[in-house]
Amino acid sequence: MRLTARGAGLCAAAAVLLGVGLVFGYPHLVVLGTASVAALVFAAGYVWWRPRLTVSRGVEPDRVMRGESSTVTLRVGNASRLRGATLVAHDRCGPTTVPVPLLRLRAGGETTAQYPVPTERRGVIAIGPLHVVRRDPLGLLALARGYGGTAQVWVYPRVHRLTAVPTGVARSLDGRDDRVPHGTITFDTLREYVVGDELRRVHWRTSARVGELMVREQLDTSLPRLVVLLDDRRSSYPDPELFESACEAAASIVLAAFRDALPIALRLLSGTAHASGSSARSFLDVLASVEISDISDFSSISVLQAERVGDTLVYLTGSSDLSQVSALRTAYPTLVAGVFGDDRPALERVVVLAVRDGEEFAAAWDGVQTW
Repeated sequence: MRLTARGAGLCAAAAVLLGVGLVFGYPHLVVLGTASVAALVFAAGYVWWRPRLTVSRGVEPDRVMRGESSTVTLRVGNASRLRGATLVAHDRCGPTTVPVPLLRLRAGGETTAQYPVPTERRGVIAIGPLHVVRRDPLGLLALARGYGGTAQVWVYPRVHRLTAVPTGVARSLDGRDDRVPHGTITFDTLREYVVGDELRRVHWRTSARVGELMVREQLDTSLPRLVVLLDDRRSSYPDPELFESACEAAASIVLAAFRDALPIALRLLSGTAHASGSSARSFLDVLASVEISDISDFSSISVLQAERVGDTLVYLTGSSDLSQVSALRTAYPTLVAGVFGDDRPALERVVVLAVRDGEEFAAAWDGVQTW
């Protein structure tokens, strides 16, 4: 509960009137001061009454690409059977508030209001709760209360179509590209026999040729072939729009991989989030919620080097310093670096795509002759 400017003035006037009237013996001033206090007490009782409101909120759709439309629909009803409600309401929509016209909501009545969600920026937009402000007829006091639940709108990065996606190295001795997506064990390499190895895994033809037992090393082809590593360090992006472009590139690669039924994993350089699996929504949700962080270490790179979670790694950054990522060349047969900005770095055995935004990245990506 707060005093309005009019209420604060009346409160000050009541104090002066009562003080002067009691001290100097002016009964008329005392009456005026008492009336002012009575008005404030009435206003407090009026605004303290809590109207019985029902609030339901719907968002359609709740997941959109940047720039697409999304609409919030509010249904507010007065559940009281006797009293109407004179209200001023505002719904929270991200960092701003949206006015909702609820003035003179009659008893048992219901009103519907709609407003668009601002989707010009990528992110997760929190919607609600509905803040209802009740004022007394004299405008002396105001009291705000929250009604209804909350909702969220995921604004995904803008996506640019990529016509080709690298499929990684072949995992078969026959030289075929194995695309079995889940739960398949296939041959990877040969190694010397050690005590405890199963004899059924011995490759007898190679053993006879080299003169010692050689064992097949198996590999689970359900491991993702494509890994996207997004640099989310604040120091890497002199312009925040470059980070938005990197997010657009990551989203474009993710959807292209799902279009071609290619397993993929998404990692953040900060290590704060990751995504994998068979649903593109989990990837896009991460890309919608990711924010620039103040990390300065490269611990995620060492983890990727040790785990080797794919065949092709795509590193997206706004920094021209690729020295740390170059260590991954031994773990990943194909290494692609998307560098956003005006710098044009070059690195041996790394496909470097130096671009300024997501659209240029898509053009440069499709311009690669072979993956």
